[in-house]
Parts: sequence; structure tokens; C-alpha cells
Amino acid sequence: MGWFEALVLGLVQGLTEFLPISSSAHLRVTAAFAGWDDPGAAFTAVTQIGTELAVLLYFSRKIGRIISHWFKSLYNREYRHDPHARMGWLIIVGSLPIAVLGLLFEDQIEHTFRDLRITATTLIVFGLLLLLADRIGQQQRDLDHLTVKHGLAFGFFQALALIPGVSRSGGTITGGLFLGYKRADAAEYSFLLAVPAVMASGFYQLADIASGEGPAWGPTILATVVAFGVGYVVIAWLMAYIKKNSFLPFVIYRVVLGLILLALVFAGVLDPNAGPVES
Repeated sequence: MGWFEALVLGLVQGLTEFLPISSSAHLRVTAAFAGWDDPGAAFTAVTQIGTELAVLLYFSRKIGRIISHWFKSLYNREYRHDPHARMGWLIIVGSLPIAVLGLLFEDQIEHTFRDLRITATTLIVFGLLLLLADRIGQQQRDLDHLTVKHGLAFGFFQALALIPGVSRSGGTITGGLFLGYKRADAAEYSFLLAVPAVMASGFYQLADIASGEGPAWGPTILATVVAFGVGYVVIAWLMAYIKKNSFLPFVIYRVVLGLILLALVFAGVLDPNAGPVES
């Protein structure tokens, strides 16, 4: 992987990680259209560390309180029912599904699920599910209504994003809307819930960088830094946008992109496994 390729992919990662359009799908599609090798699951996971650092910065005060109050709740009864300590436990609970399923389906995530036909199909299907959830969800609950049961439900929707095209934020927000949460609250919990899962995945995949056919350290670091800067701007924009607007533009974009991908694959213009990483 060259420096220009890393710059472009870092920009794509930062632009798409928090929008409900699937960053992993866009990294995969960008590489396919450009004629580059598939950047691979390891590169995707490591560059997502950059976007999660953007989450840590944007929500720094809230995350600081969550971590502090959660630790205090371990030995101080006064904090057992504190909302920030409770959120800490709910983030842990919501992270369990993706941790378990990520390990169980590691091989499929790195190979089978990266087929462009699967990516295109999930872009369309989960785009339509997001539209349905946005239309029929009551959008009356805020994060004070979050329960362990709901946290697990959010977590299972997040785990679906192990398949490129689903979208981590899109899948989790869809689940939240179906549960009756407001757009901004579903998005906020989605971003907070992603931090431990993405960080763990990124550090777990570090060993695959610069090994075998994996990308080199230099370009990977560049892409991660770019993703951090761009991702921070996108978070701020999206949190303001969804307070007054629906997800319809993102749904339209997902469906159109998915249909274009399917047409190009079935027309023989794109190989469904374009640019595979040699195993």
C-alpha cells in the first residue's frame, strides 16, 4: 500500500465511520474501483482506532465521568445507582455480542463476508431497515431509559456490522430506533458502545500490519491519523444534523450504491472478490 492510497482510504474511513453508510463497505468499494488490493480487515480495524479516538475527544467529558463513576461504583455504594456508572456497565454489556461473534466468525469476517455481492446486498437491506425504523420508531426514549435488555439488543445490532455493508453506526442506530429511542440518543450510545469493541479489534489486529501481504506501518499510521481528524468533524456535524432531520438521504445513498455495485458485478465489470488479500 502506497502513501496516496493510505491517504485516500484514511479520508474515506473518517468520512464514513459515523455516517450510517458502512465505512468497511466504502473502504472495500474504493479499493475495488481504484484497482487496488482489498485493504483487508486488519487495515480497517486499525484505522478505526483513529475514528474512535475522535469519539473519545468529542465525548471526553462524558466518557471521563463514565469511567470515573464506574470505578467508584466498584467500591462505593453511593455510586451503584449513579447514571454514569450505570452507563459504564451498559457499555460493557452491549459490547459482549460483538466480542463473542467477532471471535467465532473471525475467518468469515476476513474472507467470506468481503464478497462485493454481500456488501451490496447488506447496503440495500439495512438501508431499508434504517428507513423503516426511522419511520415507525416512537423516538420517545432517551438514554435514561436504557436497560440491560436494551443494551444487549443494541449490542447485537452492532455485531451485525462485522459484515461489510451493514454499518456499525447504522446497524446500532437502527436497533435503537426500533426500540423507541430518539435519533440523537441512539447515535450517542452507538458511538460510546463502539469504543471498547473497535479499540479491542484494532489492537488485536495490530500484529497483522506489516506482516505477509498486510499494509506497512507508515501508510497505516497516516490513514489512522487522517481518519481521526476527519472523523471528529463528521461526528460534530452528524449529531447536529439528526436532531432535526431524518436518515432518508443516507438510505437513498445506500440503496443506489448497492444497486450500482450489484449491476457492475453481474455485468462482469467488477469481480466480486476484486483485489483480494492473499492468505
